[in-house]
Amino acid sequence: MGCFVSRPQSASDNTKRIRKPKPWRHTEAITKAQLTQMREEFWDTAPHYGGRREIWDALHAAAEGELDMAQTIIESAGIIVQNPDLTVCYDERGAKYELPNYVLSEPTNMVRDNSDS
Repeated sequence: MGCFVSRPQSASDNTKRIRKPKPWRHTEAITKAQLTQMREEFWDTAPHYGGRREIWDALHAAAEGELDMAQTIIESAGIIVQNPDLTVCYDERGAKYELPNYVLSEPTNMVRDNSDS
């Protein structure tokens, strides 16, 4: 007889339920336009620092989606979530993917600019 701990691991065992990041503050107040620029720069350069492009693309889609859709994307891409807020993830080959808070949510000290309507 086996016990419940000895059962084989399925792909879904590697995926934690994801959640929104905790509220956070940027080092200085930024506008929505500045946040958008920071995000674009991150996603444009992240694949150049390692990992697989398709995993970066999946993380990008998950970061911009609703939680249910993000969970589906993460599971279907085989991404292993270390932190449920997606700040640290791994692919099935063991490559590490670190996402900064600013690509996952807005800071609490964001200021309104003229482009925010």
